[in-house]
Amino acid sequence: MSDIENIRKKTLTDAELKPLLEAAVFVAGKPLSVARMKEILLADYRLSTKRIKVILNQLKEDYNDRGIELVEVASGYRFQAQTAHNEQLLALFKEKAPRFSRALLETLVLIAYKQPITRGEIEEIRGVAVSSYIIKTLQERGWVKVIGHKEVPGRPSLYGTNKEFLDYFSLTSLSQLPQLMAVTELSDEPKPSNEPQTSKGSELAKIAELSVSH
Repeated sequence: MSDIENIRKKTLTDAELKPLLEAAVFVAGKPLSVARMKEILLADYRLSTKRIKVILNQLKEDYNDRGIELVEVASGYRFQAQTAHNEQLLALFKEKAPRFSRALLETLVLIAYKQPITRGEIEEIRGVAVSSYIIKTLQERGWVKVIGHKEVPGRPSLYGTNKEFLDYFSLTSLSQLPQLMAVTELSDEPKPSNEPQTSKGSELAKIAELSVSH
């Protein structure tokens, strides 16, 4: 950008910028990144990334004592219900919920914690075959994708998680995954497919505590 173009850009006070960012995140319908804000929403204004993040952090503090919160996930910022209200809010979604099998969840855990990993390596750890349906389901949900091919005969696909996986579990990076622990049972409690936007850290912890049995 030339100096002349920069001079021509308009300015915004903090008092004007904060409600604008709040409204943008509210209506976006999906996580909104700072880069996207600058490219689309704030293209005509002279604003630094640092200043935008400062305002977003102020908004986070503004919502500390509210029923919803502003959180940063892998794809950007979004509003979601406070974790404390998860159980009560699920009562709003009475439709029959999908059930995820133990095999599917164990496969997801292995991909999340061992990526990049091949289907054969997953089967070796679990001691049983991984059906194509499981891999397809994880890919259709947007949690898993092919990130390469292993340089061995047959060049099998290497699987890893993506931003949709991180967004769903309210994570910004894989480093936030809970420590993997072994347990003997997985709850059969269903999860609504159209569940509200709530923090799913505890939900991921339950998945992460699956035992990878032989």
